[in-house]
Amino acid sequence: MRTLNWFVGAYFAGAALSAPALAFDGAPGSPAEQGIATAATAAAPTADIVAEVTPRSAYENGLKSYFSGDKASALSALQYAAGKGHPIAQWKLGRMYAEGDGVVHDDLKAFDYFSQIVRLHASEDPDAIETRARAPYLADAIVQLGYYYLEGIPGTYVKPNPGLARDLFTNAAFNYGDPNAQYKLALMYLEGTGVRKDASQAVRLLNLAVEKDHPPSRALLGHILFMGDAVKKNRPLGLMWMTLAREPAELGGNPADKWIIDFHEAAVAAATEDERAQARVYLERYLQNRHN
Repeated sequence: MRTLNWFVGAYFAGAALSAPALAFDGAPGSPAEQGIATAATAAAPTADIVAEVTPRSAYENGLKSYFSGDKASALSALQYAAGKGHPIAQWKLGRMYAEGDGVVHDDLKAFDYFSQIVRLHASEDPDAIETRARAPYLADAIVQLGYYYLEGIPGTYVKPNPGLARDLFTNAAFNYGDPNAQYKLALMYLEGTGVRKDASQAVRLLNLAVEKDHPPSRALLGHILFMGDAVKKNRPLGLMWMTLAREPAELGGNPADKWIIDFHEAAVAAATEDERAQARVYLERYLQNRHN
């Protein structure tokens, strides 16, 4: 398996590490995180007892405070854990700063936290038993760095680097099977951003992501099939994928996902009755196979 050692050596030894170091300061947690938080028995560490707290305990206490709504205490505990090298605390702080979740939005701090977890754990095999639990967080950190390198962070040392973004997305897409990376890399191949345009490769990537229930990938693959863009046109199958993508987009209520609903409505309006009927057959068959 190709690890990220190449990335660490080529990039973290250079400009990224030449920036001023930030104090160690991770998006709402997964069910696994919530389970850890529930198991925690102490409040976030205070200055009087912080020396007695292990990084793991500080992380657990930080999550407990986070889910109880005390994000100031959560921040303090997570900063301590991250400063001691706790990878998931570093990831969570990165997400908090990226989203302005309980802190002032700060993309550069988010970038630095994501960089820390990647730099410290780049050589790990995500399939190894001892590293499997943190592999999804490392994968997401890689993807977040890809986003930042794709656009850069204005006014900072993080400049646009589509080639590096491509490499990061490629690593997360194939070594970690991350659907967000697969989707973003597919977009780059469709648009020719940082790579030579290759619609066939984009479709292959989308086919990987759709099986992980990734709504944007389902919507985009469905649109490509419906329109016959660079692939053999299959309007009923395309409509099926867009139908699968629409419900989670509606339930999520994210304005950024409105294009998924728009794609589906346009396809339904353009499809013939026979195509809509065939799409329903495909959908029923797909759902039945998923439940078997």
